[in-house]
Amino acid sequence: MSEKEVQGTEKEVQELERVTICFAGDSGDGMQLTGSQFTNTTAGIGNDLNTLPDYPAEIRAPVGTLFGVSGFQIQFSSSDVHTPGDSPDVLVAMNPAALKVNLPNLKDNGIIIINTDSFQSRNLTLAGYESNPLEDGTLSAYQIFPVNITGLTREALSDLDLNMKIKDRCKNFFALGMTYWMYSRPMDMTENWIKSKFKGKDDLIEANTKALKAGFSYALSTEIFTTSFRIPKAAKKPGLYRNITGNEGIAFGLITAAKKSGRELFLGSYPITPASDILHELSKHKNYDVKTFQAEDEIAGIGAALGAAYAGALGVTTTSGPGIALKSEFMGLAVMTELPLVIVNIQRGGPSTGLPTKTEQSDLLQAFYGRNGESPIPIIAAAGPADCFHAAFEAARIALQCTTPVILLSDGYIANGTEPWLIPDPDKIPEIKIKQPALDEKYLPYKRDPERLSRLHALPGTPGLEHRIGGLEKEDVTGNVSYNADNHDKMVRIRADKVGRINRFVENPELVGKDHGDLLILSWGSTYGPILAAVKDLQKKGKEVSWCHLRWLNPLPINLDRFIYNFKTVLIPEINLGQLSKIIRAEYLIDTVGFNRVRGLPLKTNELLAEIDVILKGLE
Repeated sequence: MSEKEVQGTEKEVQELERVTICFAGDSGDGMQLTGSQFTNTTAGIGNDLNTLPDYPAEIRAPVGTLFGVSGFQIQFSSSDVHTPGDSPDVLVAMNPAALKVNLPNLKDNGIIIINTDSFQSRNLTLAGYESNPLEDGTLSAYQIFPVNITGLTREALSDLDLNMKIKDRCKNFFALGMTYWMYSRPMDMTENWIKSKFKGKDDLIEANTKALKAGFSYALSTEIFTTSFRIPKAAKKPGLYRNITGNEGIAFGLITAAKKSGRELFLGSYPITPASDILHELSKHKNYDVKTFQAEDEIAGIGAALGAAYAGALGVTTTSGPGIALKSEFMGLAVMTELPLVIVNIQRGGPSTGLPTKTEQSDLLQAFYGRNGESPIPIIAAAGPADCFHAAFEAARIALQCTTPVILLSDGYIANGTEPWLIPDPDKIPEIKIKQPALDEKYLPYKRDPERLSRLHALPGTPGLEHRIGGLEKEDVTGNVSYNADNHDKMVRIRADKVGRINRFVENPELVGKDHGDLLILSWGSTYGPILAAVKDLQKKGKEVSWCHLRWLNPLPINLDRFIYNFKTVLIPEINLGQLSKIIRAEYLIDTVGFNRVRGLPLKTNELLAEIDVILKGLE
């Protein structure tokens, strides 16, 4: 059904600026697929959007339990979207557990579409309900749309020769069809996806397509749905867009950097949530000189990547916090040998195994100091899914041009979340130029570029460029092993100075607002979206606040000290207990105010606004 046919229904159609929907159910109910299809369709018709997939940490949690709830939240709008939304306007709950987990976040008078077939006594007990919330008044503050989704799906597929288990798996498409009608979404993109996904399995194509159309038709024809909604297209910069996750953005950025530097791309990695999708994505691109190696453990992964870097490739390893802990010795070796290596850390809840499917920013101090000896490594942090492309490209550029390992920080929210990405013109992406040692003069492996302090990297096996390499301290210039005390002191300082100079070769962050005043908000990583939404809200209200979002964390920007002293209060929102605050206090000897939430979720804009309001009132 086309978009024109969607809008041609007889029921009332209201126009809205933005909507937040949460699809929630058991981990086997296909909620991630449902949310992804709604997202792709929404992106395809031109809305701006931001998503938050929420996976259960348990691999096989008991069906119907709170532990097994899987959710997918999307905010979409006719204007700019920076977060997946603080609170959903709509909750699609496929079972009692999904309702119980997500109800506290739903807006007052929000819409709840409930699969009534799942509200049986056993499921209610598993979810911890003593009585049925559909009957005891628990939901009186909301708009309830009770639909026997499972039964209606079975009825729609009654003429198909499929077992009941397969039919029941199609109920997520029935729910998706209902939301397509409610929010004036066309179905053709999903229908084409079904044909591609189940190619050669005509019975599954027919079943899922029928369920999708049945859900749409039910919402159109039933009396309980009286109104549908239309969200106009967003005004966006002209160009070619695609919907992208953060992990996809990192993969594409690394491939582009390899091409622009004339290097092969080698990924040595061990699967770990939430970083594994980078390995999966890069493995698809062998035709772009990409080699992927799934190692037997985290240590082997970085060892292979560092070996590939020594051999002349763009070496990359991907992991999360627990993997960084295991990779620390090889990271120190990369510092000592001054080889280009990109280390990607998709942060998750910790410590230990922690919350493997939830987000956190708690590895910043680990990135700064989590190695033995004086072993400084540059650190860059992505701000969102689309920004991951640019952050990965920048990390690779600095690694190659400055002959150093670089840590790229992302997190679970960015990695799995999606947003529209303006695909850059490949011809306008600058080449990554790398100086090569001359073959007609003596090769001195630690002779340095006077500006960057980088050394010339010689490929092994090149006649005339033989040299020593390894983890023992090197003599300045010659690269010979040295135990001399003064030489060690000198080399430690040179390595630190090299990292410190990187802020000369990267862009300084922009300051939003005045360069002096009462309040400066300082941020990094995935807090970008919630803070941007808060700052825009404050600007509309005429409040004077300034904001600086840091891309490079080590070294800190050159221009930061030009204005950080010009504010009465520096507020640092983080999804940790104040790690950037500690760094800023140590570096600039100022006090900071932390806004810290460590719940495995992105920061909420409304909570941040309330905190800022308290601070501003205290400064009056």
